[in-house]
Amino acid sequence: MIPADLISALANHLWQSTLFAAAAGLLALALRRNHARTRHSLWLIASLKFLIPFSLLIAVGSHFGWSTAPAVTQSGFSFVEQVGRPFTGPVHGSPLAIHPVVNLLPMILVSLWICGFLIVACVWCIRWRRIQAAVRSASPSHLKLDVPVLSSPALLEPGVFGIFRPVLLLPEGITESLTPEQINAILAHEFCHVRRRDNLAAAIHMLVEAIFWFHPLVWWIGARLVEERERACDEEVLRLGNPPQVYAESILQTCQFYLESPLACMSGVTGADLKKRVVRIMTHCAAQHLSVGKKLLLAAAAALAIAAPITFGLVNASQSDAVSEAPTTPKPSFEVASIKPNHSGANAVGMFPSPGWLRVRNYTLKSLIEGAYGLANYQISGASGWMDSERYDVVAKAADAANFTQMEPMLQALLIDRFRLKFHHEWKERDVYSLEVAKSGEKIHVSSAADNRRPSIRILDDAVIGHKTSMETFAWALRGQLDRPVVNRTGLQGSFDFDLRYTPDGSSSEDPNVSSSASLFTAIQEQLGLKLNHARAPVEMLVIDYAQKPSEN
Repeated sequence: MIPADLISALANHLWQSTLFAAAAGLLALALRRNHARTRHSLWLIASLKFLIPFSLLIAVGSHFGWSTAPAVTQSGFSFVEQVGRPFTGPVHGSPLAIHPVVNLLPMILVSLWICGFLIVACVWCIRWRRIQAAVRSASPSHLKLDVPVLSSPALLEPGVFGIFRPVLLLPEGITESLTPEQINAILAHEFCHVRRRDNLAAAIHMLVEAIFWFHPLVWWIGARLVEERERACDEEVLRLGNPPQVYAESILQTCQFYLESPLACMSGVTGADLKKRVVRIMTHCAAQHLSVGKKLLLAAAAALAIAAPITFGLVNASQSDAVSEAPTTPKPSFEVASIKPNHSGANAVGMFPSPGWLRVRNYTLKSLIEGAYGLANYQISGASGWMDSERYDVVAKAADAANFTQMEPMLQALLIDRFRLKFHHEWKERDVYSLEVAKSGEKIHVSSAADNRRPSIRILDDAVIGHKTSMETFAWALRGQLDRPVVNRTGLQGSFDFDLRYTPDGSSSEDPNVSSSASLFTAIQEQLGLKLNHARAPVEMLVIDYAQKPSEN
């Protein structure tokens, strides 16, 4: 099973990254008349956000949280918290619960993600090997430039290959196909890619596309990165004094004679929308420099993106410290308690609560845990050796006339204190019974709305009598009569009255498909129009990690 907390964290990260990319898009729109390199940086930051969850910054803030801080109301950061964590894991109303349906969706989604990741990675790998083959077959060029220049027989466009040690790959015969002025424009374009380290930026986004291949926004950001990357280089080439007509002709001639690079991280001269590029080059509309106001806008956006999650972590840390330092309400406990081993060898056991008193006879530690936490035997694991064999008598007195329900947390505290009990919860796939409506239809009586009596359910050795009882409560009651949990899958809503009578002998192990007029399974079907089927479902278990024998007193 995939932890629900992990699924929640991934959903939150995707939501945060999508919101961050939308904000980057609004900023890029506001800066559409400015230099393309600024917009390219915005889209690159939006891409990097997919690799950096806000939870890291929140953790940084929590680590440096101040220990003494003024009281901060939670509502002040409610919007930040809702944006940061709109998806939360399941909250269980009881310590132990049973999922009504086996949730295979997370495992299916993970399998699909692995397949998609491998497909994208294989495609990039195949294209990378094509470029590598072209580089290996290339020979040194006569051009002497700041970057190694190779001449390749492959019909690929001129491009820069490599991230940390880039080389300029030129197709053979390009100097005969283009004029010297066009060659100079092409080289100016490629050196602009080298100076900007565009291959590194493209490789980072390729990693983002491989990991988040399922997110359409990631691929859209990739297209924006290529568009702004090429536009930024076009602006730089024209700024260096290359004639717009010559530069536009060099791009068109390259597209005519050579193929575009198959890799996004190999920066070439073509790419993006050629028609729009040529129009921009020929019109040569100079990009505006950032005004003071837009610089302040970018600075404020960057400060907010970093400071907001860190501040949220600081505030959470200070609130946690305040809670930890605040006086805690004492846990309920017995006023006096005695635990003694029972060596009688008798089979008779019993738990006898009375107002203000609890007497337990001949119980094992495992049985005591069942009573303290309201569990069935199959919901406890890790009880081995003496925990499930040695028996004890317990006599405990509460400070007031508490009933057994009020004594349950007291018994829990007693087990933790005297037995040094330590445990944890985990989900395990187990055999269960699925309570469903029979083919003949339900026969159970709906409770009258005019009935003002309180809901109740009585569980006897040979009967289960319910009044204004829900199907969830009925399924919970059946678990004590069977050897496994019961999951309600009837779909019946509301409250019901029933008087289920059956013969208990053998009912806890009888197959529901075997007909027997006295069995619990047949009685449920004949009297209530329901049925019990075998199924599998995850069940939350209490796992005992440690316990020691108590001292006598």
